[in-house]
Amino acid sequence: MPITFNENQMSFKLAANNSCYMMKVAPGGYLAHVYFGKNVPDDDLTYLLRLDENPFTPEVNNRDLACYMDTLPFEYPCFGLGDYREHAFSIMDKNGASTCDLRYTSHRIYDGKPKLEGLPATFANSDSEAQTVEILMTDKPANLEVTLIYTAFADLDVITRSVTVKNIGSDKVYLTRVYSACVELDSEKYDMITLNGSWARERAPERCRLHHGKQLIDSMRGESSHQNNPFTAICANNADEDSGEVYGFNFVYSGNFVSEAEVTQHKKTRYLMGINSCDFKWLLEPNEVFTAPEVVMVYSDSGLGKMSRTFHDLYRNNLIRGEYKDKRRPILINNWEATYFNFTDEKLLQIAQEASKLGIEMLVMDDGWFGHRDSDNSSLGDWFVYEKKIAGGLKALVDKVNSLGMKFGIWFEPEMISPDSELYKQHPDWAIQVKGRDLTLCREQYVLDFSRKDLRDHIYAKMRAILDSANIEYIKWDMNRQLTEVASNALPVERQRELWHRYVLGVYDLMERLTTDYPHILLENCSGGGARFDPGMLYYSPQIWCSDDTDAIERLKIQYGTSMCYPCSAMGAHVSDCPNHTVGRSTPFTTRGHVAMVGTFGYELDVTKISQQDRDAIPAQIAEFNKYNALVRTGDHYRIGNIFEDNLWDAWMFVSKDKSEALFEFVQVLCRPNERSRRIKLKGLDPDAYYYEEQTPDVTLSGQALMQCGVNIGGLWGDHQSKILHFIKAEN
Repeated sequence: MPITFNENQMSFKLAANNSCYMMKVAPGGYLAHVYFGKNVPDDDLTYLLRLDENPFTPEVNNRDLACYMDTLPFEYPCFGLGDYREHAFSIMDKNGASTCDLRYTSHRIYDGKPKLEGLPATFANSDSEAQTVEILMTDKPANLEVTLIYTAFADLDVITRSVTVKNIGSDKVYLTRVYSACVELDSEKYDMITLNGSWARERAPERCRLHHGKQLIDSMRGESSHQNNPFTAICANNADEDSGEVYGFNFVYSGNFVSEAEVTQHKKTRYLMGINSCDFKWLLEPNEVFTAPEVVMVYSDSGLGKMSRTFHDLYRNNLIRGEYKDKRRPILINNWEATYFNFTDEKLLQIAQEASKLGIEMLVMDDGWFGHRDSDNSSLGDWFVYEKKIAGGLKALVDKVNSLGMKFGIWFEPEMISPDSELYKQHPDWAIQVKGRDLTLCREQYVLDFSRKDLRDHIYAKMRAILDSANIEYIKWDMNRQLTEVASNALPVERQRELWHRYVLGVYDLMERLTTDYPHILLENCSGGGARFDPGMLYYSPQIWCSDDTDAIERLKIQYGTSMCYPCSAMGAHVSDCPNHTVGRSTPFTTRGHVAMVGTFGYELDVTKISQQDRDAIPAQIAEFNKYNALVRTGDHYRIGNIFEDNLWDAWMFVSKDKSEALFEFVQVLCRPNERSRRIKLKGLDPDAYYYEEQTPDVTLSGQALMQCGVNIGGLWGDHQSKILHFIKAEN
């Protein structure tokens, strides 16, 4: 069984594939962390807690209880009882006191995995796929029950964690911090890898050596953010892509978060992840329950690559849902970079007519089709057709596009409101705002108070009217600004600091309604590009627009960092026009296709205006995408190059699960004079099998040779050139 309880030692062992996680109820009823790492046969490793060392246990040395509290590796540390390391949980009781003391009460182990009320989370496809333990902790003076929920997946090195808090007393209590996970590692010799950046350069890996004190990343923007992604890897100093211990953590949440590592006085590392406690305060009335979002924990004993592939498998199979979970996505053309706001139904049909001839399968009408929107200065919230642009009405346009054999998609930004809109004139109080203060504009828009059900009902009714009016098969859901002046006209004073979280819950509620009522619509999330590329969004949409930067060379960096945690099948990626609209760079059409082929694949250009040479290349490019997409979508991803360390080239591979075929992709970023071909060692193949490259079927090499000796990549002249190789296992 994945989870066992040793009643004599009062210890838990959670076995997840080749890894395990151990805890023990220590003297005094405190739940202590024992071990997290590669699986061992032992059921109990209590000796690792050093309970026989000074300051000893409370039964032996109660006079130094505070010292015991400051050294015990707590599984879920509280504030106020002598543990001066970073804590995971804190409250404010009716007397204004913040001390909390959680003790083990009971537990239950069961097959399967529970849902989290109102929150996205990973799931088990069957009860045999995972097992869960719920450990009930009680603070009797505060009348609180805290349930720590752990799920171990049987075939993946994955353990998930979440927390619920219930007020079982008659007095209200405030929660001031409810993190979702804490892990104690018995060393300080770790590096911390995070994914940081900004608009158009999201998720760049940064690796720093841990040192004494606290190191963290976070977001207080109301979204997971361009600046910091809710992913962290804590790895051995010598860990690399293919070797060394790595602990990966990812927060299944789309709002404010914190990811923090602390090296303590005894040279141990405490790691915590959860909802950012800055400006967070949650009123818990009697019998009310608060549920914290899920943290996914992945262990790898073979470097960052294995960690990434574990995340990819989990998210493809146990997070992404719906009709498109295991399907190739339609090849679309989006009119944003083709026209921006300057389009009519006639122009859209021109694009569709040309695109349909080339094999493109869907037209997506982006921002500018509603209200009286000719720029980004108006109309957000007015979700009715702008008849000046769509003269024949939406259904007439969609029917004409469908008659070309193409699907139709549409852009929404449901969470936003423009000051120049009918909705704002009717409901100015629906914008998030602090009474008596001016509202801060960003992109000439405010943020709607999605904590309000009446507001969500109104927005959803408008969206439904549009969706029911025509055959719409795709939605791009955008969110183009951060939150400021965070207060609600609908919440009482004592609940105002709940708005950050209630806003995210409201977004999840509307997305759940949308995906339930329209299961056949493909939903793609976007937030000014990649500001909400997180697992919370993946629960509702199988793909997320990776970045507004569509330049192929910049995308090498963005997609490399994104792949640290997220599957390539979830990366919204398009071939765009050149010079690129973000950086002004020109790259070959072939290279743009090879880079976009890593993700969902589509086009972001005016196909009626590009060169004839590029236009003629599209059918072959689409055929190439179709040929390899199943392998890209379902295979194991291996990073070979590192564009952040060597800006001359990049390379990666996709290998089928049965290792019968592999796709190798190479990009020569900069050409150098007087150099020989570049020799690159492949990864992930069967070392005992023989492979041939599709273009040279008479030449076979062992998987061992391809991985140990490599292949020579040459014959590329000029910057930004690309090449792909398709290896197939020989039958003999």
